[in-house]
Amino acid sequence: MRRKEKEITDIKEIESVIQKTEICHVAMVDGDRPYVVPMCFGYEAGVLFLHSAKAGRKIDILQKNANVCVELETDGVLVKNEKACRFSMRYSSVVAFGRVRFIDDPDVKRHALDIIMRHYADGPFSYSDEALERMMILRVDIENMTGKRSG
Repeated sequence: MRRKEKEITDIKEIESVIQKTEICHVAMVDGDRPYVVPMCFGYEAGVLFLHSAKAGRKIDILQKNANVCVELETDGVLVKNEKACRFSMRYSSVVAFGRVRFIDDPDVKRHALDIIMRHYADGPFSYSDEALERMMILRVDIENMTGKRSG
């Protein structure tokens, strides 16, 4: 990171940014082109959980190349200035790199969905067998992540 004074190195602080984030952006490589999708997520112990339909462009791409970059941000506020080139932004962000594993086991799906749902609401939660059958859980094992705070 070029601006070391903005780097977040404490894992608890990085995880705090993750917990405050509502949407993550998952970047993947489609041949020679980037492809990014916003997704809801859950996080636990160095793992991001995402849910998806079992088919579609995202799944096709990830079956060919499971490497992803996930961006999460929170607390974004535009800081205006009289001079256009002095505008800035206050925010906290995390960039994580990892590999996706496809989870299709119903019990593991339930556990992952509980983690995702707890990110957004209080439980308990229940899921029909039909809903579980229609979805795929994407498990992102984070290999490394960095945090940044600006403003």
